[in-house]
Amino acid sequence: MLTTTPSLSRTDWTLILSLALLTFVLGTSEFVIVGILPDIADGLSISIATAGTLVSAFAITFAIGTPLTMSLTSHLPKRKLMLTLTAAFIVFNLFSSLAPTYGILLVLRMMTAVVTGVLISLAMLVASESVPTGKRGIAVSFIFGGFTMANVFGVPLGTFIGQRAGWETTFLLTTALGVVAFLAVYRVVPSHLTSVKTSIADQLRLLTNPRILIAFFIPAFGFGATYVVYTYLVPILKGVLGVPVAWISPILFAYGFISIFSNMAAGKIASHNPIGRLRFVFLIQALVLAALYVTTSSVTLGLINIALMSFMAILLTTSTQIYLIDLAEKFNPDAKGLASSLMPVASNVGIGMGSALGGLVYANAPVMTLALVAGAVALVTALLTAVSHQLDQR
Repeated sequence: MLTTTPSLSRTDWTLILSLALLTFVLGTSEFVIVGILPDIADGLSISIATAGTLVSAFAITFAIGTPLTMSLTSHLPKRKLMLTLTAAFIVFNLFSSLAPTYGILLVLRMMTAVVTGVLISLAMLVASESVPTGKRGIAVSFIFGGFTMANVFGVPLGTFIGQRAGWETTFLLTTALGVVAFLAVYRVVPSHLTSVKTSIADQLRLLTNPRILIAFFIPAFGFGATYVVYTYLVPILKGVLGVPVAWISPILFAYGFISIFSNMAAGKIASHNPIGRLRFVFLIQALVLAALYVTTSSVTLGLINIALMSFMAILLTTSTQIYLIDLAEKFNPDAKGLASSLMPVASNVGIGMGSALGGLVYANAPVMTLALVAGAVALVTALLTAVSHQLDQR
């Protein structure tokens, strides 16, 4: 007898879209700093290089603080925790707009990073627990979509405001958006969600499981492959393709816009045998990235290839997020909260790793060697995914 997966109700969609709004706000706050770095440097009388540490400090604190905080707070009711952290996000952004010195702003950004990481993880976990199992892929892909929309719309808006009204005004914008997100969370997040009482040691034991470690490095290497090239996309556009400066911003906007469709496809991939499908996704990604070595000899082919790179970039997100939670359910059910934080952490690790690797290549080899190295990293990701899939079959 055939069984059908229950469809998403109006309540489900309200929850999903509210959590997507939350991740849009969190993503805008995290990424907009890049657009206003020169303004912060001028306003606080520091170098741009010093201001840049606001970005790296955020990423490092996010990667370390998120899993630790998820472990420490796993026993707390999720609704109350989300409301408390969203309120803290509002306060930290408000204080950031008033920060008189670089040191104070740095501390506030690091505190915001931990809050951001935990809220993202909770949003994924709440969605996974609240919607029908067969619809988790759609739910998680929409929530990840909040980040996509932040890059496409939130960051340009925040940058525009910051450049014209001062960088402090950008933080006032994220503060106001945080208030909207708080009201959305207050209205829709249910109070009957599960919580577990377990020791931090029991939670962190999840990180010693070889299956979890393999699954963690799948998104880390997947994002890393893209960022080997993406970090140096503007020099490639200018120096290799010879694109006019006036085209750069529209091309970067188009790159972000294409990722909306990538995010939609990610939900489809996650609907059935996601890890099995990802084996082939990463093989295609490797081909697309390596092809840049050849296609950048033509402006038209190069731009088409870059568009394909954008489409492939985040196909992994939904599948790996759900996969990590499912593995935790199997090997350490009490650590599902910690598991839900690992994909966002892995993405930050991958971004840092890919950017660093790309920097080494850019400094020591012809620029388009970046494409070949990125393709090789994607092949490693495909191999890890194949190993994980094989272990699942056993």
